[in-house]
Amino acid sequence: MPVGRIGIGVSTDALKVKGSVERAGIDSRVTLYAPPGLPGLPGDFSVAEGEKPWEMLARDLYAGRIDAAVRGTLPSGAALQALKEAAGVDHLERAALLEDGKGRKFLLAPVGIDEGWTVVDRVAIARRAGELATRLGLGKGVAILSGGRLSDAGRHPRVDESLAQAELVARLTGFPHFEILIEDAAETCSVIIAPDGICGNLVFRTLALLGCGHGHGAPVMNIDHVFIDTSRASPDYANALRLAEFLAKGNKTLK
Repeated sequence: MPVGRIGIGVSTDALKVKGSVERAGIDSRVTLYAPPGLPGLPGDFSVAEGEKPWEMLARDLYAGRIDAAVRGTLPSGAALQALKEAAGVDHLERAALLEDGKGRKFLLAPVGIDEGWTVVDRVAIARRAGELATRLGLGKGVAILSGGRLSDAGRHPRVDESLAQAELVARLTGFPHFEILIEDAAETCSVIIAPDGICGNLVFRTLALLGCGHGHGAPVMNIDHVFIDTSRASPDYANALRLAEFLAKGNKTLK
């Protein structure tokens, strides 16, 4: 297959992004999208400079000038808004590919604090995440989580609402409701659907930034191009670049 082309955004920590590209060990050519004159930009890399590199990255992705994009250290709000405009969608659905301390990989969604707040949202996210898991070779099932055990009903109105919504999501999708037992869900499923985006974001940060886990990036699932979202707090983007190449090339085995 021809050598692919991947773009990664850089607004801070140019050396971290450069090191990530070097450690990724991918075959694709990588271009750094950055504002003009950013300190630390490596002279031996292909660099696309512009006042709004997030718009350039999204535009080049949809113009076919690159095969996949990684947010890198670009600001989240600007980068995701530019992606929505380029893709012609009013919202984005992301699932984070995570790896726990035991080396188990799984998808977690929703992970954006503005995602997954309704039953309709979580039904769509759960179904798309299940399809992505199969594409990644992870397909062991999808687990729906809520804010308590079913026996906790009546303890607080928000707990009751969370339980009721999760039960409905489970019925509409056919996926099992694991209540609040994320540890059981991780044993049998490769996709975990959090009660809402805040919970998902906290699970991601606890595992990947405080615990012994690793983040591999968060593919956007409801667009027709490969875009891997990342956290600026992540220590490295090598995994996200590998994931971008995997999805862009349609490889069969995720390393």
